[in-house]
Amino acid sequence: MEVKIDTKEKFHVITPTETALTATMTDGIKVVLNPYLKNEVRNLVLNLSNIENIEAEAAEELLQIQQEFYENNASFVVCCLQKNVEAFLNKEELLELFNVTPTESEAWDIVQMEEIEREFMDEEETGEGEESN
Repeated sequence: MEVKIDTKEKFHVITPTETALTATMTDGIKVVLNPYLKNEVRNLVLNLSNIENIEAEAAEELLQIQQEFYENNASFVVCCLQKNVEAFLNKEELLELFNVTPTESEAWDIVQMEEIEREFMDEEETGEGEESN
């Protein structure tokens, strides 16, 4: 799978250059996205603006990858779905399972909010920032 990568301070924006995500591409999707879990900056925004068609198997693979990111305390946000892709995912009852935003800017906001949330949760778990009585 060919992609364009834009690295920001807290996340990477991955934009596939193909116009379709097919079942035969599921291994390629994993190969491209999973290594980001090993990076210092592990949060990912997947910009699907170029994708005109997606097959259910590819969408299910993306959902599995999204789950892996969240299990590893990393964000995974999908943005910029074309109307027909959004309609297909909705029909397949997959759309509501994705962390999806209409624009890349909104996806950035979600990633940053989730980062703050994780930092806050870490502080609570370690007891930092608590006042003593």
